[in-house]
Amino acid sequence: MIRVILLIAVILALDVYAFQAIRFVSRNLSFSRYIYIAYWTFTVFSILIVLASAFYDVQQWPKAFRTYSFAMIFIVSFSKLFIIVFLLADDLIRGIRWIWSKVSEYYPNNEQVEIMTKEHPVISRYDFLVRAGLVLGSIPFFTMIWGMISGAYNYQVKKVKVVSPRVPKSFAGYKIVQISDIHTGSFIGTSALVEAVRLINEQKPDLVLFTGDLVNNKHEEAVPHSTALKEIKARHGVYSTLGNHDYGDYVKWPTPEHKKKNLTDLIDLHRSMGWDILLDEHRRIEQNGEHITLIGVQNWSSHLRFPKYGSMERATENIHYGSFNILMTHDPSHWRSEILDKYHEVDLTLSGHTHGMQFGIEIPGFKWSPVQYVYKEWAGLYNEGHQHLYVNRGLGFLGYPGRVGIMPEITVIELQHV
Repeated sequence: MIRVILLIAVILALDVYAFQAIRFVSRNLSFSRYIYIAYWTFTVFSILIVLASAFYDVQQWPKAFRTYSFAMIFIVSFSKLFIIVFLLADDLIRGIRWIWSKVSEYYPNNEQVEIMTKEHPVISRYDFLVRAGLVLGSIPFFTMIWGMISGAYNYQVKKVKVVSPRVPKSFAGYKIVQISDIHTGSFIGTSALVEAVRLINEQKPDLVLFTGDLVNNKHEEAVPHSTALKEIKARHGVYSTLGNHDYGDYVKWPTPEHKKKNLTDLIDLHRSMGWDILLDEHRRIEQNGEHITLIGVQNWSSHLRFPKYGSMERATENIHYGSFNILMTHDPSHWRSEILDKYHEVDLTLSGHTHGMQFGIEIPGFKWSPVQYVYKEWAGLYNEGHQHLYVNRGLGFLGYPGRVGIMPEITVIELQHV
């Protein structure tokens, strides 16, 4: 309850402070009263949502209402921060001027003080800063709104070639489709995933690999989408593993048995869709008398806030490595923390998890996202010697129901022998 009170206090503080700017720029408008009403109505709405979340399980709320109400509260609050920065700048300048005015009492002839306190009649500093804050604050506001409208389901098919002398000749041109982080609990309807499955099958993959986070919290989130996901087809099958959200760690369960059953039901759901889920296991993929090896581990992260359920030791027990070996591991930090040092037989590691933070910039020759300050490898292809890592940007979304700059991804990886 203390957290709720603090959050409400923060919302009120932000809104009271930002309202100075709203009132200032709309003071001469005939409909300013309606602007004020709309402004404070949203504040009341935000507070009521926060209070309700403290007393009622948000997972039981209608999904569309829950998703978009919290998203709008975040977007509006985040945009107001830009306004507040400029208001604080003005208050800081006012404070400095006040100090100078006190100093000037002792140095009345100081020309520098006179310059510091001179007013400029063309446009006041406050007017300029308020308008600048509103303009800059509108950029994230409209960008994130647009990201919800057009970005969430704007699936991008990214084609990548992995070239290695270790690829068996009969696997040259072998096509692997990787998908990750579907987060079915975030989807409002089923049509978007139906379209994603169509795009996946359109690639005519030899192998489809899913690298974790089928759900946000509970297995039943995926049930309405299982019919669509069951239609994913590949010549050598569909394989999957688990991500950090699949274990139900972010839900308060009535008993440990409920949590355990949720995971069991989720694993059974993978299998009912025809997916071969690898829980610290490996498989042999054969073609024309040659083979590659596929390894799948449960979630393993070098970041303390994420669990280490997986074990490469278990996954590689009694393994007969192929000349080329592929690892599915949800968290890309696993690659640098363990795989590079201890498992030189692994040629290609496939991960997801980061989502590219669903926000960033990607243009030819340049990519940036705030998540890069947390994860060294966060999107795309990386390599150290003969070992490659591909980090998928995720098919779904979590929290913010949109994408800005970092679009949802279906990866087509073509193996090439050299």
